[in-house]
Amino acid sequence: MTESAGRGPEGGTASDAVGALILATCAIWSLISAAGRETRPEGVLLALLAVAAGFACGRICGTLLPVATAAGAALAALLMALAWRHGMPGATATADIAPGQTGAAAALLVLATGAACCAAAASRRGPLRAALRLLALGTAGAALALGSVAGFAAGLGVLLCSLAAARTRRRLLGLTGLALATGLIVATSWAVAEGALPDGLTVSLEGQLTRNRVDLWQDAARLAGQHPALGVGPGRFAELSPTAQQSLGSDGKPHSAPWQQAAEQGVVGVVLLGAAFGWLLYVLWRSPRTTSVALTAGAALTALAALASVGNALSFTPVTAGAGLLAGLASARRPIGAGEPCGPEADPGPEADRGPEVRPRPGNPRTAGAGGRG
Repeated sequence: MTESAGRGPEGGTASDAVGALILATCAIWSLISAAGRETRPEGVLLALLAVAAGFACGRICGTLLPVATAAGAALAALLMALAWRHGMPGATATADIAPGQTGAAAALLVLATGAACCAAAASRRGPLRAALRLLALGTAGAALALGSVAGFAAGLGVLLCSLAAARTRRRLLGLTGLALATGLIVATSWAVAEGALPDGLTVSLEGQLTRNRVDLWQDAARLAGQHPALGVGPGRFAELSPTAQQSLGSDGKPHSAPWQQAAEQGVVGVVLLGAAFGWLLYVLWRSPRTTSVALTAGAALTALAALASVGNALSFTPVTAGAGLLAGLASARRPIGAGEPCGPEADPGPEADRGPEVRPRPGNPRTAGAGGRG
């Protein structure tokens, strides 16, 4: 029996090679944009290392103990979000509660919700599956305790997507929808910064985003327009943004991953950021795991991308490492001897997106041996 190109060792090796090439290009470009200027590319390099390490760890642990590892990752992320909500590693501001701490904790809770839902989707025991989904619901609700309504909505959305994915057989359509949703959010942030939306909608969004954040985005847009090719260099937004300099307790970031890439690394940096996210979705599409697991992880990564588009979540190492870990868990090979999934959540995998298999029609039994008669 032959495997499809994406599910076999060759397909996995090819997607891993593409991912390694994209991450290496991101690292090289950050060094190129930093060359000859007083910049600090260490943060970008650390984030890339965290994603790669988390992805590799997820691949290994997901192959050995997929349910236990995903459940453990969910509990660990939940505890970290609650313990570090006032001082998560990665903060650079001098204020007692640095900007972006709540958003980073909410991002960890979204990843925890996704990990718990992935564990539930991979489990074959009904009681354990129900307990894991209750854990996911409680994790999403913990965002309200942190004062993040957006984090609660994102976590709840991941849980609902996981429930819907249990009855979905074609993952390509679902992942395409998630990619389009991410593009829409990024386009909206661009339109807000450029003032391209109607006045009423702009005022409404500014009320939710705060005027200070919109001003940071506009500073990033101005810097990106002045330095479209290389950007101003990694880590230089703080010294070139008037809004960041005038804000009390500012962490010196525009609180938007796309705008930070555009201002500090130019157009190429934005393209590479989008390529990295696209690679994660591609890995989930070609994953040998069930469609329910792949779409659940895709929903969690999309929710994280949404929070990162309007916040500072990717500036914290636990968040980037957690994103890589979740993607690795959802794209790991099935454990040896696990067999094919069965029951209501069984699915034929990514090859189902290719359409029904066409089988040759059997010939007429009366004429089947006619060619062999002498």
